[in-house]
Amino acid sequence: MSAIIEPAREADHPRVLALNLEAVEMTSPMDAARLRQLDARSAYHRVVREDGEVVAFLLAFREGADYDSPNYLWFAQRYPRFLYIDRVVVAASHQGRGLGAMLYRDLFDFARAAGVDTVSCEFNTVPPNEPSRRFHAGFGFGEVGSQWLDDGRKQVSLQVASA
Repeated sequence: MSAIIEPAREADHPRVLALNLEAVEMTSPMDAARLRQLDARSAYHRVVREDGEVVAFLLAFREGADYDSPNYLWFAQRYPRFLYIDRVVVAASHQGRGLGAMLYRDLFDFARAAGVDTVSCEFNTVPPNEPSRRFHAGFGFGEVGSQWLDDGRKQVSLQVASA
């Protein structure tokens, strides 16, 4: 089975929503209308397709995007040029096979081609998301801040890496 990265299409949205729902504890809720909105405003929305099925996706935004995420806004207040990873999800059945890393390598190539030298993201520290911490450390991400969200129920580590 060979995995390929392609731009997300509207026909992929039901599967993207299903994948997001699988991982909603570590991402955030998203319905069809919200996905259409985010897709239209994103700089990078690509999927990994294997045997015709979407098994992973990554959604990212450039500076200046009309996006209301408190994490995106944190970076927007501090970095003049950046690419913000909003969410990356790999199907549970396909985790541990390098698909997330494949998407990140593609995203970093995209950032360099666009002349963007800072890639930003966040991941949960409360509740802890240790696999995400290790994954991001492997791509050179380091913490530049943290913030509490959801009325103090969730804390995130705000991270950047050089593209």
